[in-house]
This record gives sequence, structure tokens and C-alpha cells, in this order.
Amino acid sequence: MLTANYVGDRSIEIREAQPERPQPGQVQIAVAYTGLCGTDLHILHGNMDARVELPLVFGHEMSGTIASLGEDVSGWRIGDKVTVMPLDWDGTCPACEAGHQHICQNLNFIGIDSPGSLQARWNVPAPTLVAVPADVPLAHAALVEPVAVAVHDVRRSELAAGQKAVVIGGGPIGTLIATVARHTGADVAVIEIDAARRAQAEGLGFTTVDPSSVDQIDWVDAWTGGAGADVVFEVSGAAAAVRGMTALAKVRGTIVVVAIHPTPREVDLQRVFWRELRLLGARVYERADFETAVELIADGVIPTDLVITRIVPLSDTQAAFAELEAGRAMKILVDVRDGDAR
Repeated sequence: MLTANYVGDRSIEIREAQPERPQPGQVQIAVAYTGLCGTDLHILHGNMDARVELPLVFGHEMSGTIASLGEDVSGWRIGDKVTVMPLDWDGTCPACEAGHQHICQNLNFIGIDSPGSLQARWNVPAPTLVAVPADVPLAHAALVEPVAVAVHDVRRSELAAGQKAVVIGGGPIGTLIATVARHTGADVAVIEIDAARRAQAEGLGFTTVDPSSVDQIDWVDAWTGGAGADVVFEVSGAAAAVRGMTALAKVRGTIVVVAIHPTPREVDLQRVFWRELRLLGARVYERADFETAVELIADGVIPTDLVITRIVPLSDTQAAFAELEAGRAMKILVDVRDGDAR
């Protein structure tokens, strides 16, 4: 089979590998599609070189069908449609013992800390499987993981119907957060500097703000009657956005930091103090978020066909990343099946 490997120095190599039989407690998945995301870009840019082991078969946004079952696995059948919640925790650290297994202090994030889904046959622990309804297309099911991120972010914010939310950054995760926030009954505005992404958000019915031509603080003040937004989601990862996010929230409003920031950022703590703001981190997801994400996709709440820009073969993985880096795509899926050698 073919695999896509990060080998360092911003490079990906397509390599041949021999599939291995699943071990006891594992399931082998015939991977159909793998989505490329911002975390993968951080890997490609070398920001996680101290963490990953090279060469790394990466990828964690995926869909597929069960190809074989290891010993001691029950409740699943060959051919079942699945996705994977790529978190493997130890169950013994203080975070796990407190009930926060998804942010285990010794977490194995599958696809970063161990091999991921850019391979035709992928062995994973059976508890990481999440069922996908038979009538959901596998290409759509590859979006479950990023939708689960959005579900977790909105749930963590405690956003309620009738409230106003600002999403800074109209990329894939920002668009999904805006969609989930609107589904809760909130009024949502998206701040995005890129004209193409603003147009896409507007096409989905969202109000957008171009911070290069409009004072975003004045705009949010006018939009909220001088109060400020109930919740602000920082999804852009830009230093300027982090500096400005506190000025957009209401008294005792909530700011959720979603983007991965590879370096420390300047934060206006005076504003946090003055307005008694709540500043939250939101990392990964829990199983309930995955299950909700599956439901949202199955029910047609998520604009899957608009989020997926294109599908490329495994051999074009490096070129697909170049498109993402240049901002020419929202979400690119890799069709892993073209490298399948059973």
C-alpha cells in the first residue's frame, strides 16, 4: 500500500508499506478519505518536530470501513462505516482521574504522536471508533472530526440561543464554529480579511466584517448596541487578532481560544480585568462531541459540499498542502483508496 509521510524540512514522501494485521483490541480500517487541516500544516512547517517521530504517516480527519478485526474486539462488523476519534489516553494521570481524559497529560494524539490515516490500511484501538450511518457518504464523514472540534468549542463557550457570537477567522474551523453556533440559535458574525472566504461565509448566510476596511470594534459595538459580543471565538491564529479579541467581548463575556499558536502571543489582560472576561482554551473534543457531529452531518446541518473544496489522490498530498498554504482552498480531502494494495 502507499502511505504519505512527513519526513521533515516541509517535505512529504509517498512510500510503499506492507499492511500489518491488527493486534488484539485493534481494528483495521480501509481508509477512504483523509482531510488536511491546520494541525497538519503545523506538522509540515516543523512546529511539532520536537514531538513527532520521523518519518510520520500523519492525518487524523478521516472516514473508512472496517477491513478486519483483531482478537477481543466485539460490537463491530467488517464493512461498517466508521470514523476515528484519534485520542488514546492513559487513564491514570490527574487529568484522566478528574474525568478529562480527552486532554490526558500523556495523551497519544493518533496521527501526531503515532501513525495516522494517510495510509490505505490503518490499525487503531477499537475504543476510538465512532459509527457513521450507512447513508452518509464517506467523503462527508471525513468532516466529522473538524465538526466535533466546532461542537466542542461551542459547547465549552456555553453559548445560548439569542446571544451574539463573533468568530475571528473564516477558514474551515471558523466556518464550522459559525454553523454550529447558529444551530444553537445564536446570532453570528464572522471577521475575515480574505475576500474569498468572506464571500463563502456570506453565501452561507453569515454577516461578515472585513477588518482591513472597517473598524471591527466600532462594528461590534454597533451590532450589539454598545454591549459587546457574548462570546468571541479566536480561530485565526494571528497575533493581531489575539491582541484585539478582548475589545470585542461584553462585560463578563467569554473568549474561546481555538487556534493553535506556535509561539506566545500578547494578550490585553487589562481588558480581561476591567470587564471580568472569561478566557477559555478549547482543545480537541469528547466522544459526545463526535456523536453530535455525526448527527449534524447526517441531518444536513453542515454544508459539507461547500466546505470540501476538492478531493485529490494520495500522490498529490504535497501539492494539496501548497494550496492550503496559499489560501486557495477551504478543505481538501485525500482519496487514500488510490494507494490501496490489499
